[in-house]
Amino acid sequence: MSRKIRSRDNPAFKQLLRITASARERRQLGVSFIEGIHLCESYLGRFGAPRQVVHTEAALADPQVRALVDAALGDPNSRTDLLGGRCVELGDGLFGELSQVEHGIGIAYVIDTPADHLPQVLDSDALYLDALQDPGNVGTILRTCAAVGVHRVITAPGTAWCWSPKVLRAGMGAHFALEIHESIPWEKVLARLRVPVMATAAQARQTIWQADLRGPRLWLFGSEGSGLDPERQAPGLAWVSIPQRPAVESLNVAVAAAVCLFEQLRQREAQPGPHQG
Repeated sequence: MSRKIRSRDNPAFKQLLRITASARERRQLGVSFIEGIHLCESYLGRFGAPRQVVHTEAALADPQVRALVDAALGDPNSRTDLLGGRCVELGDGLFGELSQVEHGIGIAYVIDTPADHLPQVLDSDALYLDALQDPGNVGTILRTCAAVGVHRVITAPGTAWCWSPKVLRAGMGAHFALEIHESIPWEKVLARLRVPVMATAAQARQTIWQADLRGPRLWLFGSEGSGLDPERQAPGLAWVSIPQRPAVESLNVAVAAAVCLFEQLRQREAQPGPHQG
């Protein structure tokens, strides 16, 4: 049964409002707020029941929403310590205060924020995002990684939090196909690294089309403003350039990452070699 809430003064609604508005609140509770059928289905398929289901009365008329609510409530092992219990039904206006999706359908999950442990040995494809601060760029890169089959993403301190609402929206469910490790110092990555490292630079002599990308590797991508931290050094670090016309100074970091990762995928599919699928 859903607990019906129609007042802004309700403590359970106030907690939900804090969760959606405050990164500190989300970190303290260890939760994230995901909204929409696709994100909720993706989470349910990988992790099972969420901490809490939030929906409007009207949304239950949609069979997909009803299925998401029933699946979450049907898990006998699901428990929650959030105010409002396992399922909350909000009035349309209250749900609208939480929602960051224009014309959304009225279904959301409060989930335990996944915390993947960095393996002791990094010997497969991965990305290291070095202080990327734009949530849209981070989410787009995560989505590209899922599309090309690069399943591990590591972020440096200072990178936008991958489980923030804006990154989640840009990722479009990609989070639940990836292993994400946040705020990991470069030294910790370097100590576990067993694959070559590559990064892009406009002045690099070798282009992305000339590089052999068939084997597993770690890609480095730097912040939107200052680029890659010069301290990010690694044995055998290889630099490649992305050919472009002089009309623009540089590519958006999410675009650059997509070019590199899809060229990597193209090479592996065109000429099979040692690679991480």
